Amino acid sequence: MEITSFEQFDLNRQLLNAIADLGYTEPTPIQQKTIPLSLDNHDVLGIAQTGTGKTAAYLLPLLMKIKYAQGDAPRALILAPTRELVMQINQAISELGKYTDLRHLALYGGLGPKTQIETLRQGVDILVTTPGRFIDLYRLGEIVTKEIRTMVLDEADKMMDMGFMPQIRSILEVIPTKRQNLLFSATFGGRVERLSEEFLEAPIRIEVTPQASTAEMVSQVIYSVPNFRTKINLLDHLINKDTFQRVIIFARTKGTAENIYKFLARKVVEPDKIRVIHANKGQNTRINAMDAFKEGNVQVLVATDVAARGIDVAEVSHVINFDVPLIYEDYVHRIGRTGRANRTGEAITFVTMAEEYHVLKIEKIIRMTVPRQPLPAEVKVTETPFDEQQAMLRELDEQRRKEDPTFLGAFHEKKEKNSPAGKGRQKGPSKPTGTKRPATRATSPRSGSSTASKTGNTKRSGPRGGRR
Repeated sequence: MEITSFEQFDLNRQLLNAIADLGYTEPTPIQQKTIPLSLDNHDVLGIAQTGTGKTAAYLLPLLMKIKYAQGDAPRALILAPTRELVMQINQAISELGKYTDLRHLALYGGLGPKTQIETLRQGVDILVTTPGRFIDLYRLGEIVTKEIRTMVLDEADKMMDMGFMPQIRSILEVIPTKRQNLLFSATFGGRVERLSEEFLEAPIRIEVTPQASTAEMVSQVIYSVPNFRTKINLLDHLINKDTFQRVIIFARTKGTAENIYKFLARKVVEPDKIRVIHANKGQNTRINAMDAFKEGNVQVLVATDVAARGIDVAEVSHVINFDVPLIYEDYVHRIGRTGRANRTGEAITFVTMAEEYHVLKIEKIIRMTVPRQPLPAEVKVTETPFDEQQAMLRELDEQRRKEDPTFLGAFHEKKEKNSPAGKGRQKGPSKPTGTKRPATRATSPRSGSSTASKTGNTKRSGPRGGRR
């Protein structure tokens, strides 16, 4: 039977009213397939890209089964890889469970556990947590696990990328074995497959979109750029367009994110219209930046991949990959921040010659070739600095070695003075490299007096000196 309405699910009126308040009318494909299976207590393995509605797909049946507040110990556990995603899931529980009395709590690091412990002691029905904070509070004796009957792993592929497997195994050892399990992931690589074998019991696999596919509502484009400074010039050109109404710019490192933020805040965007978030930012700063962006008070959010899976904003017009991600599945999650809720969006990626290697790997994963556009004529193309050029050449050699272990390398370290730019900067007589001093002993014809005087090495005479 085709499901075209949430009314067709076995959900109570409290949940249906909350769904109506949110403006949801027709279930997404992942919701159509997951909700009935979860309500029947099947273990589920869901392969679904970001933005497909998978959070509601597991929350609605979970809220239906728990129904009302009961006891003090949690009865459901949801694990997520980042604090941003934990907060997003917890917010979704608030919205979908607004007409219930269910108690839920978000646990994550970055702030002291005192308030979280106090809330735990008052009684909680659903825990949403990062693996690390769960383990910390469990070891303190603050989390009672004996009543947990449902466990959800969200963004399992990101869990693997971030090295959470040991913590997950520790959690599996301390929660009841008799429980329902649901695992969701955008990709299904070898590590996620091994986790699913440990975690799930006779699961029903649901794959609503091909693995690692990009959202259909997102148009993608690549600009080839020679260097960092030209990336900045291109960003300057694009961000001033009227169509760039709400933009997320992803950078690979915290330093790059800060540099982008400072440049845009100084020259392009009003300072109160831009925020930056990364791992070095305090928790309150990150929360406030996310909230301001969601509310539309901030036009540009600069972020590292810490935020790639923790932003659920329906009206993001553009995602800009200032750097190509080195974890290739993160490309899917980055660009999935736009084109949500049946809205169109655009994903733009800046690519240097050293990043072309990673683009080819990403295109293989997403099974498509991302179209390219020439740089706009208005964008100034700058000369690549010597150090940046050398770094890219080294990286190209490393890429060749990955593909061909016998490759010895074409890159040779050059001194800056020997580069074209370095030669142009040398003016006037060069400085002496050392002070000559006369030899202190007579030199034989084999050692050579000129050699001794040039090197200043008065002890190495005879045949060894002659071979030099």
